Amino acid sequence: MSNKILIIADHLDGSLNESTARAVACAQQMSPTGIDVLVLAEDGASVAAEAAQIEGVSRVLQADNAANAHPMAALLTPQIVAAAQQGEYSHVLGPNTTFGKDLMPRVAAKLGVAMVTDIMSVHSAHEFDRPIYAGNAVITVGAPTDQVLVASVRCASYPAAPGGNSAEIETLSLDAELPGHTRFVNLEQASSDRPDLQTAPKVISGGRGVGSEENFKVIYDLADKIGAAVGASRAAVDAGYVPNDMQVGQTGKIISPELYMCFGISGAIQHLAGIKDAQTIVAINKDEEAPIFEVADIGLVGDLFKIIPELEEKIG
Repeated sequence: MSNKILIIADHLDGSLNESTARAVACAQQMSPTGIDVLVLAEDGASVAAEAAQIEGVSRVLQADNAANAHPMAALLTPQIVAAAQQGEYSHVLGPNTTFGKDLMPRVAAKLGVAMVTDIMSVHSAHEFDRPIYAGNAVITVGAPTDQVLVASVRCASYPAAPGGNSAEIETLSLDAELPGHTRFVNLEQASSDRPDLQTAPKVISGGRGVGSEENFKVIYDLADKIGAAVGASRAAVDAGYVPNDMQVGQTGKIISPELYMCFGISGAIQHLAGIKDAQTIVAINKDEEAPIFEVADIGLVGDLFKIIPELEEKIG
């Protein structure tokens, strides 16, 4: 069977998210006859140009539509279904980011097929490993070969495919009826010059132990000193210290940085599921019995408000 793969580009504000290149890396392990990237935007020229540079991409399909000015799953889904059927693709993949978690199940439903979520390893074009029980176990799943496979890729399990390619960019016209029951009202999003949490090589997170929204400033300051992204535990988010787009864990963002430093995080199973792929974990907590120390490569028992100034002094 021909393994012709369509990958949905994850992008924002005219820039391609690195998760797309990670999805391409996964697709390359499926013995594809071709990998196309679909860019849905109001004007996707800059995003398409970035996607065309990803090694392994055969074509970039640019489908511009004013309705795509703000990425909403309800409006993107009919267009993806039309593209999948028009191109006769065997696989439709998206990253298991916030964007992909919202979008890909809808695509599967509209195509009338089951979905494989969170692919972390590829055995063949239709057999994969995925995590279950908050990442405490891994299961091998097989998908039917006689229908389109819709799946999401666990970005933490794959390095980004390198650049250097110059794939062809084609303008794609899609005949898709868009629903009128969903409309964009406004976007409330914290703006930051810090690296993207899901792809940053260094991440610093704070938990309930930080104590308050005001106290979180010490986490931000340390992150800025070393050029790290900032995350948080669910407890910190629920307490209102930070917005929920900073949450790391099973119901938040799954990350795989080279360095993960966490302050005042006890290490609930939900949180550990989001950081298990980190290369080096450094934990600082005043409770020496905190579960986080069981998975940490380096653990410091102490007051984070005393340890952070000492770290900053050594960093200079």
